[in-house]
Amino acid sequence: MRMPSDIRHSVAVCRRTIGGNRCHAVKLPWTTLRRAAKSRRMPLSAELLPVPHGFFTRQGGVSKGPYASLNCSLSGGDSREAVLENRARAAQAVGARPEHLVGLMQVHGAEVIEVTTAWPPGQGPRADAMVTTRPDIALGVITADCAPILLADTAAGVIGAAHAGWRGAVAGVVQATVGAMTRLGATPETMVAAVGPCIGQASYEVRADLRDAVLVRDRAHDRFFAPGCSERRWQFALADYCAELLAAAGVHRVSVLGIDTAADEERFFSYRRRTLAGGGPIGHQISIIALDRH
Repeated sequence: MRMPSDIRHSVAVCRRTIGGNRCHAVKLPWTTLRRAAKSRRMPLSAELLPVPHGFFTRQGGVSKGPYASLNCSLSGGDSREAVLENRARAAQAVGARPEHLVGLMQVHGAEVIEVTTAWPPGQGPRADAMVTTRPDIALGVITADCAPILLADTAAGVIGAAHAGWRGAVAGVVQATVGAMTRLGATPETMVAAVGPCIGQASYEVRADLRDAVLVRDRAHDRFFAPGCSERRWQFALADYCAELLAAAGVHRVSVLGIDTAADEERFFSYRRRTLAGGGPIGHQISIIALDRH
């Protein structure tokens, strides 16, 4: 499919190599509008998405300690009251009613749920993506290095939200979300999507088992791996990989924010950063999308 010339371009990906850093211009086979955050305000947004949405940081909440401050995960050790207040603030920031913000018990798989009515906080089904046609429902996914993906087809009145770590991405959560939206009347050609803040390639050193799991599905995806700084280690470009999966599913208007959660401790929770620091409790940021009710 040939895309309009005003939105086609290639992206330069910085690839770290053994013995130093070098940047190579890599031709990526999708249309992407890479938008850096314009400010440190809450939340971040993608200009391409024409519906209420937000990629929230860890700032602006009430949680304390390792959960400071906008932790939106109900499955950790944070105060439930604090998390509910944080989620309410995030919902209201995109114009949604807190009681209509739904989330999932995320399991790093490819299951997609069609949301027809809101459920109580913390009682979502085991899945990693949601779709809806309901204008009163807001979809929220939580992340702490995995990629949050928000999708919309305003012509069809369908939105989607997916949590895509490497396991979920390899399992097919991106394609499954596009497919679920299509069954509700959307078409990939009229969808737009945004891949929010997640661990960046420079921060994401992986072992051979992860690389092998990706390449067994498509050897051409080797371009999303750069040599690491240790033997049999690679740097994985998770956000760009997700954008490629969207393109393969027919969604060619994709915005990749290109913000590295592991490298920005002030603004983001990061599982990789916490693990490297010795472990312990960790919070999660939330990304939300809703249909415009007006």
